[in-house]
Amino acid sequence: MHYHIFASNPESHFLEITCRISDLDSESIELQLPAWRPGRYELQHFAKNIQQFSIFDQNNAPLPFHKITKDRWHVATVGATELVVRYNYYANIQNAGSSFIDTHLLYLNPVNLCIYAEGRLHEPCTLQLSLPSNFQIACGLRQEGQTLFATDYYELADSPLLASATLQHQQYEVAGSVFHVWMQGNLKPDWSRILADFRAFTVEQVATMGGSFPEPAYHFLNLILPNPYYHGVEHRHSTMIVLGPDDEGEGLYTDLLGVSSHELFHAWNVIKIRPKELLPYDFTKENYFPTCFVVEGATTYYGDLFLRRSGVFDDAAYLRELQIYIKRHFEQSRHASQSLVESSFDLWLDGYEKSIPDRKVSVYQKGALVTLILDLTIRKIYQHQRSFDDVMRQLWTNFGIPFAGYSLEDYRRVVEEVAGQRLDWYWEECILGNLPLDNRLNEALSWVGLQMVTFSDGTVQLQELDDNRALMQRQKWLKSVF
Repeated sequence: MHYHIFASNPESHFLEITCRISDLDSESIELQLPAWRPGRYELQHFAKNIQQFSIFDQNNAPLPFHKITKDRWHVATVGATELVVRYNYYANIQNAGSSFIDTHLLYLNPVNLCIYAEGRLHEPCTLQLSLPSNFQIACGLRQEGQTLFATDYYELADSPLLASATLQHQQYEVAGSVFHVWMQGNLKPDWSRILADFRAFTVEQVATMGGSFPEPAYHFLNLILPNPYYHGVEHRHSTMIVLGPDDEGEGLYTDLLGVSSHELFHAWNVIKIRPKELLPYDFTKENYFPTCFVVEGATTYYGDLFLRRSGVFDDAAYLRELQIYIKRHFEQSRHASQSLVESSFDLWLDGYEKSIPDRKVSVYQKGALVTLILDLTIRKIYQHQRSFDDVMRQLWTNFGIPFAGYSLEDYRRVVEEVAGQRLDWYWEECILGNLPLDNRLNEALSWVGLQMVTFSDGTVQLQELDDNRALMQRQKWLKSVF
């Protein structure tokens, strides 16, 4: 499948797309525009942004077609050897999973707008852009001029790009992989600080996961807006991050560190170590899975922890971030009726919007807290000789390197192998049940000299205990793997 994308009038925010599909060998074919995108487990309805749609053969003769679902078309090929699909797409949203075009910027998520032919997802794809000659392209795909190459549709769909004449770029290297940092927006990056901090948390993550990175190159694609925003999405060899406002200073930089560390760890946790229900992605419908508390919760926990262990954060900065998701969970959904497994499954229903009272929990916030409980539990059993690091490394060995896909039962088995014992209480109370986490969390925190205090109005606060022995345990918990 070969795509050509251009904009004859960028200010209209319409992209014009031509998709060519060669070597037809049947009397009909079905075309699909993805119904959702990886990293956001809800239906997205991208087809609503298509204004015009037509299909021709290799001689530019129109071919008959009709829609069979909201985002799927049946085409009668009637002897054609090539399909030429021409359509446009309204690209006027700037978040980390959308697409946008104006005279100054092209921001593209191919999964939004690149149709594919059923049965041909594993074929190579090319994406040709028509951009001003002074535009630079930031993307994880291989490039030759303004043409990008993907090994298959799955790689194309997982490869966002930024293109403009004002992109700023620096890079660093860790363990033989090159990490590119791209900035688009009205800001003057402190590159020496950025590169030092990014290299530090990258080194810590790579060391924790065994000493090598899953890809030879990785791209941090940052779009900085003038208005408040915070959003990041993981991809195969990149992350798309949208932040703002651009004048926030130190607050913006703290956000940049937090989301970048989080998204980088996804290069292992979900891009490679993937729930079996997402292997491969089915772009036509919901892909229900019960383990998003591992995908997002463990990553949320580790994102900030890696910043502390690498020395980018000090203890005070790390504890501030820990208090944030403690407060969010306990003040918003302490008494929720759903378990983490149920809320993982129901992401496709209402996971990214405000729910009715006391229904769902956040797989990010509660998922991070149950990972913290598990990490400290394993560390206490083995006096820091084992930890949740060992769980992630075992998942990587068993399911990431062979790209096999894990189940909830697989996850439980690996956890208990590392812990060296059954943890029935953990699964029943923290994962499969809906009991409040107060007691289990404080039991774990007290071992490292911390305590969550709940006030009469329901608000919570993380406090430090005056306990020198517990402080020593906290220092070991937050220590680098080196």
